[in-house]
Amino acid sequence: MSWASRFRLLQYTKASLWIVPLLGLLLGVLLAEWAVSVDSTGLPAGWRYSASTASGVLTAIVGAMIALLGFVVTIGVLVVQQATGTLSPRYMRLWYRDRLQKAVLATFTGTFSFSFALLRTIESDSVPDIGVSMAGAAVSVSLLLLLVYLNRFTHNLRPVAIAELVGRMGETVLVRGEAAILGAAPHAGEPAAPADSGPVAYVRSEHGGVIQAFHPGRLTALAERHDCVLVVTRLIGDYVPPGAVVVEVHGGTPAPGPRQVTGLIALGSERTIEQDPAFALRVLVDIAVRALSPAVNDPTTAVQVLNQIETFLHTAGRAGLRDRYVLGDRRGTPRLVVQGRDWEDYLQLAVTEIREYGSSSVQICRRLRSLLEGLLTALPPGTLPAVRTELALLRESVEREYTDPARRALARTPDPQGIGARHRPDGPVRGG
Repeated sequence: MSWASRFRLLQYTKASLWIVPLLGLLLGVLLAEWAVSVDSTGLPAGWRYSASTASGVLTAIVGAMIALLGFVVTIGVLVVQQATGTLSPRYMRLWYRDRLQKAVLATFTGTFSFSFALLRTIESDSVPDIGVSMAGAAVSVSLLLLLVYLNRFTHNLRPVAIAELVGRMGETVLVRGEAAILGAAPHAGEPAAPADSGPVAYVRSEHGGVIQAFHPGRLTALAERHDCVLVVTRLIGDYVPPGAVVVEVHGGTPAPGPRQVTGLIALGSERTIEQDPAFALRVLVDIAVRALSPAVNDPTTAVQVLNQIETFLHTAGRAGLRDRYVLGDRRGTPRLVVQGRDWEDYLQLAVTEIREYGSSSVQICRRLRSLLEGLLTALPPGTLPAVRTELALLRESVEREYTDPARRALARTPDPQGIGARHRPDGPVRGG
């Protein structure tokens, strides 16, 4: 199995809602067999049960677990409806991976199978007393997890909580990925072009799909073994149609086989966040844009999402992003060239759609201006021209949208709360 196949299998496992509950089901059966085999003669009298009592308790537990499973599934359906209707369908890929939800389902299915397996062992002269007590303890744990589950999703399904979660994940992936790439690049991260001499071979995708991830270490090692330079022509997150070029092979004695290369590049039906921090930013922007739609008309939610977007942009602005990276082997020889998103890409993704859809909202205009001016004062000089460009575009949008001088002046006033901070008189505006 290639690395790409294993990656896709891992993604399926993380997103699956049935694998962990199935393991809980099997574990419950095994624990029931163990509980039956344990001698319970030394138990206190209060821990002993008659056959009718044990049968009644276990029957009630089996019914209760089925009902609780149905309840959790109902909550899941409601979450899907809310996420796709008021948040972003892209968020669902992250929600499927929630470990608490899988733990709750596994506990319920495990308690069900444990109790059901014990029922068949009850006889008039033989009662699995330890097993019945364990079933009662499992019910207590299940109810506690259910309360934690309800509390978690009651609070975490708010747009601001989801925005904070997604933004934090995106920042983590951005920092970790950038450090890994810069650490593997030759000559202290200075870009280098592939050698012009030697043949150029093209590796094409066999199937269409979105580039979800690739293995830079193994691609670099593969290029070193074949004494060539591999150039990945697509960004992570790009859709690749069948037969399109995904990698150029410069040189090689001989050149690596196409399957060797494509086996290190995972394609899928949609983007993932593992190596794609821009996907997290995409989800944040989607939530803000959905809040600005006429059907929802909730600019305050968009302002709250902009808080998380601003945090992400501050992290991206200090990361030293480039649109191209060259990774070298152990001797520092360039072996792998990968495309990257630079600062301007992230900034445009973060503010363009929100500016276009929110230009009619004074609150959004004020919050965007505050965000951009905050970037001007906090980021390195190399990032500032792109910020000034976005400030100029915001100013033009305000000029087009607000013909009344008073409203225009209000919309041009930066406000970190959108509307709510102290009104400041117009002064010299940096960058626009």
